[in-house]
Amino acid sequence: MADKQIGIIMHGATGRMGLNQHLIRSILAIRDQGGVVLADGQRLMPKPVLVGRNADKLARLAKLYDIADWGTDIDAALARPDCEIFFDAGTTPMRAELVRRAIAAGKHIYCEKPVAETAEDARNLVDLAHQAGLKTGVVHDKLFLPGLLKLRMLRDSGFFGRILSAKIDFGYWVFEGDWQPAQRPSWNYRQSDGGGIILDMMPHWRYVIDNVIAPVRSVSCSGKTQIPRRVDEAGQPYRADADDAAYALLECDDGILVQIAFSWCTRVRRDDLVTFQIDGTLGSAVAGLSDCYTQARVNTPRPVWNPDERQSHDFLGDWQLMPENRLYDNGFKAQWETFLRHVAEDAPYDYTLSAGVKGVQLAQAAAQSWRERRWVDLPAVED
Repeated sequence: MADKQIGIIMHGATGRMGLNQHLIRSILAIRDQGGVVLADGQRLMPKPVLVGRNADKLARLAKLYDIADWGTDIDAALARPDCEIFFDAGTTPMRAELVRRAIAAGKHIYCEKPVAETAEDARNLVDLAHQAGLKTGVVHDKLFLPGLLKLRMLRDSGFFGRILSAKIDFGYWVFEGDWQPAQRPSWNYRQSDGGGIILDMMPHWRYVIDNVIAPVRSVSCSGKTQIPRRVDEAGQPYRADADDAAYALLECDDGILVQIAFSWCTRVRRDDLVTFQIDGTLGSAVAGLSDCYTQARVNTPRPVWNPDERQSHDFLGDWQLMPENRLYDNGFKAQWETFLRHVAEDAPYDYTLSAGVKGVQLAQAAAQSWRERRWVDLPAVED
């Protein structure tokens, strides 16, 4: 059976995430494997069209990765009848307007998060897409990672019993840019450019908690700008006024509490750059991006508190590593394949723009909580 092509306008492919995770490790990897196999046996072949502002970068990428189409005129790209999907991984302040234009052009939408700077703006995108009869998707990459898939399997199997609480510990030291280059773009640290760790990471925590633990109902949060001066990509110092660390407590259904510490100003002494711990009546588990360790109720040790002697018990040794009983593909690529099947043959897909609204809603509520120093409840979000 002949292959079927699907054109994808890719905006933001010159950035770190757009290039590495979405273009190279997802779309080009799908192309190199021969496309996505559909239910009827036909292969769906993605055809990327790169768009952006920097013609030199786009030309280099197109030549390096054998991509025929690229350009700096986004309206011309949106007018192309051979492109069915618009994907955006650009900066946050640009996203909502670009998605609106793509919806007006009749394109299905797949984009990074946050989908907008406010929940109201994100809701507007949902309504516009519904009115136009278009399919939408928001990146929920962590749900497709081995560590989170293992946590979900433990939950679904009843391993935890009644879930009591959870902890998320995320972060690493992002270099200030003076002694050595920063690992993240400078716009992340400027409020005027849509920066800030709360807006950047709260959408991640929302979909992880909603889908792995329990739906979020309220939040208490405090943010900090801990490093107020950084150096940008051109070697120029600038005022970093966006939050670069935050600490939150979330209440979920059934009274489950989730603690989150997330920071770009912390040094790593844990199994991974992010760890997720779930504690339940029958067992606990701690997962990173790949591995997951468990401790069942029957295997829980009896700690002895004695501050007068050095601790001799190996607590880490009491945890059991879950086996690798299946092959795990790249999480971004796996979600791209799911979305492409959704567009091509109406296969099931859960992570729509409505799910993206929830992420922005939590980020807004967390910022409000920080500003007003109080708990903020989250109203239900309609699909």
